[in-house]
This record gives sequence, C-alpha cells and structure tokens, in this order.
Amino acid sequence: MGQPVRDYLLTLCVTAAVTYLLTGPVRKFAIAIGAMPAIRARDVHREPTPRLGGIAMFGGLCAGLIVADHLFNLNGVFELSNEPRALLSGAALIWLIGVLDDKFELDALIKLGGQMIAAAVMVIQGLTILWLPIPGVGTVALTQWQGTLLTVALVVITINAVNFVDGLDGLAAGMVCIASAAFFLYTYRLWYGYGIEAAAPATLFAAILMGMCLGFLPHNMHPARIFMGDSGSMLIGLVLASGAISVTGQVDPDAMKLFEGSERQATHAMLPVFIPLLLPLTIIAIPAADLILAIVRRTWNGQSPFAADRGHLHHRLLEIGHSHSRSVLIMYFWSALIAFGAVGYSVHSTSLWIVLVIVGLSAVGLVLLLMPRFTPRAPHWAESFVPPRYRRRRHDDEGEADPTPGAQHGAEGSQMASPEPERASVAVGVSGVNGATAIGPRSRFTDRDRADSPR
Repeated sequence: MGQPVRDYLLTLCVTAAVTYLLTGPVRKFAIAIGAMPAIRARDVHREPTPRLGGIAMFGGLCAGLIVADHLFNLNGVFELSNEPRALLSGAALIWLIGVLDDKFELDALIKLGGQMIAAAVMVIQGLTILWLPIPGVGTVALTQWQGTLLTVALVVITINAVNFVDGLDGLAAGMVCIASAAFFLYTYRLWYGYGIEAAAPATLFAAILMGMCLGFLPHNMHPARIFMGDSGSMLIGLVLASGAISVTGQVDPDAMKLFEGSERQATHAMLPVFIPLLLPLTIIAIPAADLILAIVRRTWNGQSPFAADRGHLHHRLLEIGHSHSRSVLIMYFWSALIAFGAVGYSVHSTSLWIVLVIVGLSAVGLVLLLMPRFTPRAPHWAESFVPPRYRRRRHDDEGEADPTPGAQHGAEGSQMASPEPERASVAVGVSGVNGATAIGPRSRFTDRDRADSPR
C-alpha cells in the first residue's frame, strides 16, 4: 500500500468543503429556531450571534469518514479496525447533547453525564487505552477498568478544555486545527516511518478534524457570523481525544527498534518519542492555566470558584490593548509553539538547535505580548493580499485627510481641519443597542460597527 498523502488531502478537502457549505444554511436554521442567546456582560461580541455551528461540523465529519471508506489507501482502516465506527457513535451522541444545550441550555451535570456516556460508548466498541509506556518502568498493561476510567477521563478533560477556550471568534477552531495538524504529522510518521498500523486510525482522525476546523473558520473568524456552540466545541474535543486514545498505549516500543536493550531501557530512551502522544493535551495548557488563575482570583476576591467573570486570558489580552484578532493570533502562536515544538523535539531530541528555536520563538511571543499597540505593515508588493489596516498609507491620500491634529489643507493653509466628532464609549457591562462589551471603553469603531448602521 503506497503512502496515501493524496487520499488524506482529498479527505481533508471534502470534509472542509462540506463543513463550509453547510454552515450557511445552518446559520439560517439557527436564526429561525431562535438559537441566539442574549448577550451577557462578560461576552466580548456585541451583537446576538446564532449558535449550532456544530451541525455543519458533524456533517463534515460524516462526509470525511464516508469518503475515506471508499479510498483505496484508507479503506483498510475501516476493515482492520472498529475505531472509526466507535468515533462516529460517540460523536453522534455528544453532538446531539450539544445541539440540545445550544437550544435549551442544559444543566452542567447533564452535559457531564452525556460526555461520560459518549466516552463509554467508544470504549465498548474498542476505542480505549490498552497499556501505557512509562519511562524507567516499561510497558504497563492496564486492566479493563483502569483503561476505561483513563479513557473516560481523557475524553471529558479534552472536551471541557476545548469548550473552556471557546471565548473569542475563531479561537477554539484555530487552536484545535493547529493541535490536530501537529498530531497528524506525528502519527503519519509513526505509521509510515515505523510501519505501525495502530497509528492509522489516529492519522485519519487528525486529517478529518483539520478539515472540520478549516471549513468552519471562514464563518467564525472575527466578526463571527455564527458560533460553533457546545455542539461544535464538544464534538471537536471528542475527536481530538479520540486520536490520542487511538494511538496512546497501542504503540509497541520494540516495534520501533530504536536500539538494542531491555524493554525498560527502550521505553526510557524513547521518552521524546512518546511526548507527542500527548499532543492533543497541549490545547489544555492555555485553558488549564486560565482555569487555575480563575479559581485563585475568584477565591482571593471571596467569590465562588464557579462564578463567571471577565478575567480570562482573552479578556486580559483585550484589556492591555490587543485587538480581538491580535489576541486570537497570539494564542494561535503559543499553541503552535507547544505542539510543533513537541513534534520537533521528538524527531531530533539530541539537537540543540531545536531548543534554541523554541526559546527564540518564546522570546518573540513575549515581545508581541508587550507591544499591543504595534501594527505591522506589509511591503508594497504584498498589500493586495492583506487587510487594509496592514497596508502602508499612500502619499496620494495625505492630501485628502491629514491625521495630524491641527493640520492645514491646501498649499496656503487658510483653514484648519475640523476635528472628527468623538464617538461615545461603551462602558464595561453596559448593554447598548449592539449588546455589551466585557473589555471596557472602545474609542474607535468602524462605521459598520455603529448602532445606526446596517449590518
């Protein structure tokens, strides 16, 4: 069987296309049934936005699995493993719970119970962790109950991590896409680099997950026209966890034959190789830090740890001066650094330049965090490919509007330019025509964002 790069690419493109094409009708359906929750004081968006984007993402998942089942190089995954069917069963259940929550606001305990049941359904059909490679100890076989509990815990944690990070337009879908891309590179290397067929289902899951996120992102980028809701965030969280469960504990250290020696020595030496098996958990790094800080902050202020507030990481980025889009890109950067850094370290764990590159990029990320007012400008040859705010000001435009206060128009300078009327600021937690903002005053809104302009 040849390397199915084209088959994976076709599966990814079909999944993305179906998700993209379904999102528009799903948006109209969500508006028709009233799946548009009222804006809360802690929300960042300023207009009611429909949810239920997970319906389109589930359609993309089904389309990707159907296409892969009819491709020559990927059909063997369905013939030799029951994991794709297990994924589809668990995804359908968690997607249904998410749709009901987007419409009727289910209780948190009901959603938690549904997540555990969906994980149990996948375990019953064979998608479970069988053993764990522990450095210094060797391969530890898990009992049925241990494997079930560990699988359910991993699914529940990943689902809620994705749901927790879904706070800005395009943030959750982009971060999951980055994590799944890094995970795809690693599992593909396991499958065709070491000939481990146990990594084939995880590779397919990662490709389909990338297609789901890429197809939904054009509708979800700021300003978002539709939200994925719990039906989408829980769905992509479950698919992300399924890839980790599929490959974790099913890779035999002896099959990779890194060097001769005992199994304990092999497992210890392969620590960098097993690091990317936890790649789906890298998405939990940022929301987990946010969760810990939120608990400490609320407890310190005498509030309940479960009380909602406006102190999350994305709110902090907005408060220090970063725009909505820049905040999302900064969190994309850190997710990519963690995920692809782990992949690079697993491939060349003895190379010092891998560590140096990671340290250098971390320094760049810190500089970007400390420079919220800096706006990069694209070169002249690339201005047609970037948004207008990143283009350089033309000399021809200087005569039309001089941004400098007190500038004079014309060669003789007979009159002063009239100042632009100030626009009213929106205070924190104050609901206006367009809803509430959770980040404080905004001094510069575009015309399309004004309350009296059509959207």
